[in-house]
Order: sequence, then C-alpha cells, then structure tokens
Amino acid sequence: MLQSCSKSLFSSLSTFPQRSTPALTSLGAQRCRRWYSIHADHATERLLEIDPTRLSITKTTTPKELLAPKDLIFGHTFTDHMLSLEWTASDGWLAPRITPYQNLSLDPATCVFHYAFTAFEGMKAYKDSKGQCRIFRPDRNMRRLNKSAARIALPAFDGNAFIDLIGKLVKLDNHFIPSERGYSLYLRPTIIGTQRTLGVGPPGSALLYVIASPVGPYYPTGFKAVSLEATDYAVRAWPGGVGDMKLGANYAPCIVPQMQAASRGFHQNLWLFGEEEYITEVGTMNLFVAVKDPQTGEKELITAPLDGTILEGVTRDSVLELARERLVPKGWKVSERKYTMAELAKAAEEDRVLEVFGSGTAAVISPVRKISWKGNLVQCGLPDDVEVGPIAQQMKDWIEEIQYGDIDHPWSVVVS
Repeated sequence: MLQSCSKSLFSSLSTFPQRSTPALTSLGAQRCRRWYSIHADHATERLLEIDPTRLSITKTTTPKELLAPKDLIFGHTFTDHMLSLEWTASDGWLAPRITPYQNLSLDPATCVFHYAFTAFEGMKAYKDSKGQCRIFRPDRNMRRLNKSAARIALPAFDGNAFIDLIGKLVKLDNHFIPSERGYSLYLRPTIIGTQRTLGVGPPGSALLYVIASPVGPYYPTGFKAVSLEATDYAVRAWPGGVGDMKLGANYAPCIVPQMQAASRGFHQNLWLFGEEEYITEVGTMNLFVAVKDPQTGEKELITAPLDGTILEGVTRDSVLELARERLVPKGWKVSERKYTMAELAKAAEEDRVLEVFGSGTAAVISPVRKISWKGNLVQCGLPDDVEVGPIAQQMKDWIEEIQYGDIDHPWSVVVS
C-alpha cells in the first residue's frame, strides 16, 4: 500500500538520460517510498530543429474515392498523403516530406519491433462553417509527444515547426473532412526508433510521421451511456512507471482486460489501483465523477490527479479548465484528487452521484451508466431513459463549439 510522506525525505529524481531511482534516507525507507515519474528536460529545453521551409510535397497520382460520411468507420479510412521526417544522431532532423500514403520499409531487426521504441498522439482537425480547417490544441499534443519520446530515448523536436507541417498536410487533404457537424480528421503523429540492431540502447535513427483518417461521430446515433467493469486483477499503470506517457507499449497489455469485460457484457473496463482500489482511468480515457458532498450538498467534479500514473489527456485538461471557468462560479468544486471505488459506491448508495463520464480525443465525452464492482452494479446517476447527464452534455457542447470555430478561442488553431 502506498502512503503519502513528506517531500523533505526525498531527493529529486535525476533527469533523463541518466538512469536513476528515488533516493531515500534511512528514515524515509522505514516509513514510506515516494515514486517519481521521469521527465526528460531536453524535451522542452533542447529542441532539435525542424525546418519547414525544406518541405517537399509529392502529390498522389491515384487519389482515393471519398466515402460517404455515413460509411466512415473510425481508423479504417486514410487520406491520400502522409507527412514524414527522418532523424539520425549525426545529422539531426532531415528535410520533411509529404508523400502519397504508403507502406513503410523497415528491416526485421529494426529496434521498434523488439524494444517498443514508439510513441504517438491522437488529435483532430475540424472544418468550420466557413470551410476553414482548424486543429484543436495542437501545442498540448506536441508537448506530450516530446515528453513521451524523450522518456524512451527518442529525439525531441520543435513542436511549433511540426504543427506548421501538420497544417500543410491537413490543408492538402482537407477534402477528406466532411462538412457535417460531428465529423473531423483524426491525426496520428507517431515517432519510432528505426535503427537496425538487436542491441538494447538509444536508437541512432528515428522516423516521425503523421497519417490522417476522416472520422464521424463516435456515437453515430447520438450519445449512448456505457457500462463498465471494475478491473482489480490487472494494473494499467503504476508509480514510477510510464503510465503518464503515450507509448505504444502501454496499450497492447490493456486489450485482454477489455476483452474480458466485453465477454461479460460490459462496454469497457475501469482500472483500479492498489489495495485502496483508487479509480484511475476508463479503458483509454480519463474519468470524471460528479458527486454531492454528504454534509454540505456542494457539487464536486472529481478526476484522478496527475501522479505519474494518469495520462495527461488534452480533453481532460479542457474539461478541467472549462469547469473551473464556468462551473465554479455556479457553486461547483473542481478537484484533482484520489478517490476510491468504495467512495463512489457509497455515494451511489446515498443517491449522491450526479453523473460519471470519460473524456478523450475520439469520443470527446463518454457517459457512464453503471459499473460492476465486487458482484454489484454501481449506478452512476443516469435515469433509465437518459443517455447523458447535464454536465457531460454541457462539456461536450462547450468543447465542440470551440473545435468547430463557433466561438473565437485560442484552443482552436486555424490552418493557413
């Protein structure tokens, strides 16, 4: 069981690339251990130059036929082009290229296959009512991708320059974005180690690329509340690990618990952690709980804190910022704190749970109806004939009006 302890007992964890562990005094070792997530300083301080002026564009000679919006399946259809940049330890970032969408050619010994040198992002571009393309909060995705890449010894890059290049790809393939509300272009920036070696060490070469997929509403027939199964037999992330990074290696191990939950009739699994059974994330989304205080009746919106085990979701951050700006003046309390499944179950028994919802790039907001825990179904505040609570609906509406440019907001970046 992890317990809190005084910061004074511990020294800070050395920054990457040195390999180190938390230092403990003898007193601290007897009392408790505090874990730190390794953060690579050079992801923000030693950006490696990308030069957008060197971009070359080779247009496809065999453009794809556009699918009807209703026929789009998430992540199955891709645009005509892709963006790629190669990096070597000796030359840094080479000239960026936009080329026809194509297969990668990699040696069987390429390190990404053997040691999971890969990190990625999920972000979206939208088409507003004027036909302009907009990208939602790309700076946050670039910051997180740099952090993830640096954690696994892949090179850092200039996020602003890369955003400029992504904008060029979006502009070139903007005809793939349906004009209807609810549709967007899902962007997948990915970085992989490409060195041909079976030795374990920092890759001497890497590839940074972006592919794009036109997608429709996550819920084509409207909001549908999901049911969850609390997972206490497996752990998604742990203190001192890499659960706060968007690494490819974090995702494959999550599939079996999700499949097992589905086999028992649940849409997704809810990750619990530790003997206390702290609520962490739902599937691959962050989770929010809206409850009333048992003494005061004050309404509180809660999500797990960024303690090194929680992914810094862009949508999560957007929900928190909007809640603090627009709900707090209405008497709400907004908290990033640890809370347990037992606390949620007790609140449900006392009819204090207002609603529960997930947040993520794909669905934006995903309402939760019930959670299976220890053989019981914990109800999450939704009446049987209601698919989404008022706070979840409000958050979705607030975020989407920014994404589609209905209001001027710094989070929505127009592609020029």
